[in-house]
Amino acid sequence: MKETLRYLAGMAGPSGFGSNSTAEQVTEDCSCFLPSALTALITGASSGIGAETARVLAKRGVKVVIGARDLKKAMEVKKNIQKESPKAEIVLLEIDLSSFGSVQRFCSEFLALELPLNILINNAGIFSQNLEFSEDKIETTFATNYLGHFLLTEILLDKMIETAEKTGIQGRIINVSSVIHSWVKKDCFRFNHIISGKKYNGTRAYAQSKLANILHAKEIANQLTARNARVTINAVHPGIVKTGIIRAHKGLLTDSLFFLASKLLKTTSQGAATTCYVALSPKTEGISGKYFADCNESKCSSLANDELEAQKLWNNTHALLHKRLRQATI
Repeated sequence: MKETLRYLAGMAGPSGFGSNSTAEQVTEDCSCFLPSALTALITGASSGIGAETARVLAKRGVKVVIGARDLKKAMEVKKNIQKESPKAEIVLLEIDLSSFGSVQRFCSEFLALELPLNILINNAGIFSQNLEFSEDKIETTFATNYLGHFLLTEILLDKMIETAEKTGIQGRIINVSSVIHSWVKKDCFRFNHIISGKKYNGTRAYAQSKLANILHAKEIANQLTARNARVTINAVHPGIVKTGIIRAHKGLLTDSLFFLASKLLKTTSQGAATTCYVALSPKTEGISGKYFADCNESKCSSLANDELEAQKLWNNTHALLHKRLRQATI
């Protein structure tokens, strides 16, 4: 109840920011602390929260690589950013996160650019009311929101560690999750059932993918600590923003709820605030394996905090990818 009141009132938390804070506000004082020549890679930055994240990071002098499925839309984002910030450096690369092959091609293209990689923002996400499968024959929501980002992080992690070692600047990975992760119960979180779309429900599938994003952050944080790597990883809840994902819930009921709950919805800039805060703030230096909401460290579900569950998910995911990628080369 206390957290709900804090949210509605837009009260600031320990960070000095709250639910009403915008991406520009939370990064306004970061510029004087930021080292020059930072490079950030953002998936799904051709619209919504991702596009706003790209705009604000570019405004703060960060070179931004946008990974997008629709390069035409991404080009429009690039033009708008450079209209506001003429010196902004924006690189566009095509990626379909539901496809393992596309993720591999994207990583090869990115690595060929020989850019440093300081910040990786796993932002892209979809919601589908209907059961669909990726080209790898995996349920599409889970493939896009979690598996694609898992593979992307896996391939680029050494590059991030290498960049941190060379520059002395701590690398940061941000997984964009959602408070809806807390709807998932342990007995419903079964890896083989999820990837096969068994008893599919769109909302549940989305929630499961967002839970997986947090568990991924928990496990990778532990692995990075074990490697003594200067890279952190955290998960964030952007808030409820009327983006393309929310608009996928079409119908009278949804529109009515939007009308009644309009005061609860965040603007796109407010939705991008937590991601930008965790990516750039000196206050998040050294923090890893945590969950943030409204620009403050927050509590996630007990299942999302389960380190054994996180390790089990990593093992299952690693085994699946190893098997599928090996099959693709035969």
